[in-house]
Amino acid sequence: MPNAPVIVGLIVALVVLGLVSLVGVFRRRDADEATGSLSRETLKRDRSAEMSPLGVQPTGREIERIAQADRRDGGTAIAVATRPDVVTYVPPDPEQIGVTRRQFFNRGIIALFAFSIAAFGAEVIAFLWPTPKGGFGSKINIGKLEDVLAKIEEGGGFYYLPEGRMWVTQYPASALGKAEAVYPAPVLNGMKAGVNALYQKCPHLGCRVPSCATSKWFECPCHGSQYNQAGEKKGGPAPRGMDHFAVTVAGGAVTVDTGLIVQGAPIGTNTTGQEAEGPHCVGGGGH
Repeated sequence: MPNAPVIVGLIVALVVLGLVSLVGVFRRRDADEATGSLSRETLKRDRSAEMSPLGVQPTGREIERIAQADRRDGGTAIAVATRPDVVTYVPPDPEQIGVTRRQFFNRGIIALFAFSIAAFGAEVIAFLWPTPKGGFGSKINIGKLEDVLAKIEEGGGFYYLPEGRMWVTQYPASALGKAEAVYPAPVLNGMKAGVNALYQKCPHLGCRVPSCATSKWFECPCHGSQYNQAGEKKGGPAPRGMDHFAVTVAGGAVTVDTGLIVQGAPIGTNTTGQEAEGPHCVGGGGH
């Protein structure tokens, strides 16, 4: 019977040889899988390739063998003949792929300057551009005097024109004596004809002032300022009466210049003596 240590040594040697063989097989399989296989169309095209200036065009299988040998041996890839129609790879310029921080800031500054100049140019053009005729900021013909007075009567003492942002009310002829001591000529022209054009904006904080059907006053819903039909302040935090527009009456037609705003009468002015004719809409229970 052979010596036991010798048998053990043989078994160990066989195990080591088996492991070495398995490692080689697995490495070869990994290389084959990494290399892949060429399709039938590729092989056919390689066989029918024309002669290159460097010699006979190698087949796909030959290129595959060269690649496998290079991976196993760890050597330098063997140069092979290339097709004349293959374009040589040129790495892209890093400046074209990414943007450095300096380039980013430079471009941002240039863009900011360009935007500022464009905005300034737009403002200059808007300032120099002529104001379109018609609508708020221009002279508006609101109709014949008798028609305007009729619409004021239909509205319960108030006639609103949204295109001019104005209220038109009737001014009593009996109050003209007091009005002449308070209002300038552009406003008096309309009052003498019996009409008064008021800017809808409250002098306090700019809210739109509606009319109150019960008190027959203008009453601001924002902070409670109140004005009579002539726009004169009767209560609330407003610093003055409602502002006026210049009015002209020529040939029976009433024209309101919404581009000329005349500041309202000071606090305490009451040329018409009109008091509230009913409950207030703001703070007085009116609806």
